[in-house]
This record gives sequence, C-alpha cells and structure tokens, in this order.
Amino acid sequence: MTHYKTILPAPVDAGAQATTLGVMGGGQLGRMFVHAAQRLGYFTAVLDPDVASPAGLVSHVHVQTDYLDEQGLAQMLRRCAAITVEFENVPAGALYTLGAHLPAAPDFEAVSTCQDRAREKQHFVACGVPCAPHALIETAEQLAAVPDALLPGILKTARLGYDGKGQIRVATREALAAAWQTLAQAPCVLEQLLPLVFEISVVLARSAHGEIVTLPVQRNLHRDGILAVTTVPAPGVSEALAGQALDAARRIAEGLRYVGVLCVEFFVLDDGLGGLQLVANEMAPRPHNSGHHSIDACDVSQFELQVRCMTGLPLPAPRQHSAAVMLHLLGDLWFDPQGRERTPDWVGVLALPGAHLHLYGKAGARPGRKMGHLTLTAATPEAAQDAALQAAALLGIAPF
Repeated sequence: MTHYKTILPAPVDAGAQATTLGVMGGGQLGRMFVHAAQRLGYFTAVLDPDVASPAGLVSHVHVQTDYLDEQGLAQMLRRCAAITVEFENVPAGALYTLGAHLPAAPDFEAVSTCQDRAREKQHFVACGVPCAPHALIETAEQLAAVPDALLPGILKTARLGYDGKGQIRVATREALAAAWQTLAQAPCVLEQLLPLVFEISVVLARSAHGEIVTLPVQRNLHRDGILAVTTVPAPGVSEALAGQALDAARRIAEGLRYVGVLCVEFFVLDDGLGGLQLVANEMAPRPHNSGHHSIDACDVSQFELQVRCMTGLPLPAPRQHSAAVMLHLLGDLWFDPQGRERTPDWVGVLALPGAHLHLYGKAGARPGRKMGHLTLTAATPEAAQDAALQAAALLGIAPF
C-alpha cells in the first residue's frame, strides 16, 4: 500500500523530484492542473505521446512517450513525488506500475473501477446508491436473456466510452442485436431509458486521511452526448435533492477509499408521483468538465483541490463567491454555416461583464473538438444566465 505524505513546494535547488507532481495525460484537464500546481510553487511533469499536447506545452517537463513505455514510466518515477491522471482511460497498468512506488491520487483500483461500466454500477449498488436498471452483455446467451423491461434502452460499451461515444439507442431486440454487432460484440452494458428531467453532478475531493469536501451541486445540459452548459447554483434542485446527491457521492468515494478529485454524474428523474428521484449515471476519477466554473466562481478550484489531495496539503471546503454559467466551446464555433473558417467574436464576448475565457491551446479546430470554455460570473443566478445567453448569441451557440 502506498504511503501518502505531505509534499511541500520548495526552490529548485532543494531537489526537483521532491517538489515535482506528475500527470498522466496531456489534454486540457492536465493543462489546468499544471497551472494550478505551478501557482502553488510545484514543478510539473506530463507524460503524453502528443508533441503538442496542451498540458505538455506548459509543463516544466514533457515526457513524450506512450503511456506504457517503460522508459517513459521510468522517467516519471525518477522525476516525480506523486502522480495523478488527466483522463480515466489512461492504461491502468501504467498507474499500477507508478503507484507501486509513488503516491497515486487516484490509485489503480479506483481508476480500474471507473474504466469499466459494469464494475462501476456494481460499486454504486454496493454503496447503496441507485443506478439505472441494466444488464451486462458479453455473450450471445446474455444478449438473448436481456429482460424485455430494459427496452427501450441505451447500449454502451463497458470500456473506453466518453462524450456519447460507444453508445447506441435501441428500442427492440432486433435493434439491440444489430447495435451489438455495430460495437463489434465488445462487452457492453444495456441501460433502460429513464424519464429524465435533467442532469446534475457533484465534484468532490477526498484526502488520504478521509476528509471530503465538495463543490456546489451543478446542473448540466448535454448536446449530442457532450456537456454543453453547466449552471451553478443548480436551478430546480432543492436543498433536499442536493443533500441526497452529496451524500451519495460521498458514499461512492468512501467505498473506493478514494484519494483525489472525483466527479459523480446523476440523472434526476420524474418519479411519477409529482416528485424527483435521483440515480447515479457514471463517475470520473479526475476533475470534470462540469467543475471548470470553480476556477472563476469559487475560492478554491477543482484543480487546486487535486493538487492538495496529491500533496497532503489542507483541504478547505470551497466557497462559491459568484453565480456562474459555463459554456463549452467546441470546434464548430470556428466555422460558419457554410463550413468556412472564422474567428469567434471574442471581442464581443469579452466585453460582457463577468466573462472569463479559457482556451486550451489546441493546434486546430474541428467539429466536436473541445477547444475551451467560457464562464460567466455574476452576483445573481439571473444575471449570470442573462450574460451567458448574450455570449451564446454572439458565438452562435443555441440558446438554453
């Protein structure tokens, strides 16, 4: 078992390894983690195979190798005092190797659970947290034995799915069989379609000593399987419903003995009796897109919480000082309706009060690619919503 210890920032001549934090993955989440670590005085090392990875471009060290490359992992072991992950599909074997020698937040077991939808749902159930009725499909016999009650449903690959990828809606047994063929008969989970009202998420941080702090509950809008808008405080979420979500997320983290930042996404359902019901959808063992607002709307961001969990620094409860609406900026915005390249109206957007633009430094835009996010903060939820709608109109984002 890895022993966690407090890692304090120190001048470079005190020994780089003692103050270098490593991250597996070089995307935008890694970039924001690197910024947070550097602001607190730490050195950073990023392992990512992409020469132009957003995090690698701003880190002190970029180890440009495959995630399972032995020499790359050896470099991270030599350079780093602790390790984290930037996305959940980092090969678990790499994290197992690193975690055998360094504090890893989160660790191999937690990431492995989050990488497999079937194990994830088993964990929810074991923690007493309801999730969608579902069935595992790995064989033709399991396909034939699917209960009728699960249709219509959504067939999802058990591994490597994100942002709506590896998911197919099915209404009949014939469509289910065809969808499984389309997904190359990979291990899948069939989830019953539920009467969804809206979606929320909880981002929490848990220390090695078991302390847990949370960001405020966030309400999320997805379009084409990709998070489009996050609003916080979450409209339509009562204090009681928020309390249920926070309690469920804490139980899920405790059950994993989790260390680090964890996001749990929930479906809010119509219970058929005029009320709302909560079920867990999925979890991510890292900072989450829905928590990006915390950089500008809270006194401690989710990325600083990630640094604090890795290093054993105190873990204060974040306080939200501004209402916020966050818009995801996809590569589609860099093209007009005729498909011609353009520059989004940043001048108009940045003229709005409380506009905080975050672009990720990616080399080129393409439809569906996450290029950045825009957070609109204000003294009231109504003012933040109004500013966000103005920004959306300027950028060509559909209203919400």
